[in-house]
Amino acid sequence: MKKFSVVVCSKNESKKIIKCLKGIKYNKPNELLLIDDSTDDTRQIAKKYCDKIISGGSKGLSYARQVGLNNAKYNYVVMIDSDHILKKNQIKKLFSEMKKFNFDIIQAQINIIKMNFFTRAENEGYNLVHNLPGQKKMIGTAPAIFNKSKLKHIKFDNKITKTIDDTDFYYRLHEMGKNKFGIGDTKIDCYHDPYFFSYIKKFYWYGKGDAEFCYKYKSKILSMSYHLIIRYMFIYSIKALVSLKFIAIPYFIVQGFIRAVSLYLNFFRLIVT
Repeated sequence: MKKFSVVVCSKNESKKIIKCLKGIKYNKPNELLLIDDSTDDTRQIAKKYCDKIISGGSKGLSYARQVGLNNAKYNYVVMIDSDHILKKNQIKKLFSEMKKFNFDIIQAQINIIKMNFFTRAENEGYNLVHNLPGQKKMIGTAPAIFNKSKLKHIKFDNKITKTIDDTDFYYRLHEMGKNKFGIGDTKIDCYHDPYFFSYIKKFYWYGKGDAEFCYKYKSKILSMSYHLIIRYMFIYSIKALVSLKFIAIPYFIVQGFIRAVSLYLNFFRLIVT
């Protein structure tokens, strides 16, 4: 297996970071970097696991991702979030799938650790619309492997789309038409806080990122509205209904609604400021 760096971007994740870093260590990385903007004791906890801890400058997730890529020693960079919990050899398997699909970036499937109604609903949502192996137009930034040598022509934009890192990055990558990226077969565990208001806060945060994307590409406001209102609230819900995955329906409806509200509120805020 090729040598690789692992980059973890974190902010106040002291309750999650140990399981994340232990899981990474099971996969024997050649380098482990933490890009951190915490005000809690995340850095102190992470010291014994990481080769290097770098400040993200409190400039947003997109900036932190780029700092990680820039500082990684090796060409292959594995992006992991602090809520991901890896099992032994999962990165090795993902490398094999990267070769099989001939991808420049490959994202793993996501398994939300099921603790209550909300986490079970989210997990079924992922199974219906995300955990589908193959080439895609849009994927997430983590958990994923990046081949830096094939990505010299693009960087994360931390000026406008600083809140959410993936939408703008993969939109530009797809438009350039130079790279293949998609989803693999490996499924990585992910711990999300199982509380309703945590989900509302997260969906609002996603919507803020959607607003920044639409502010950068103002012609995309209609397609983003379609994505959140029609696709999430109706098309995905119908897909869940037909698949008898009823628990995913409220997850899609609530996410689409909250993200749409956040999109319009934050887009208006960006326009007038």
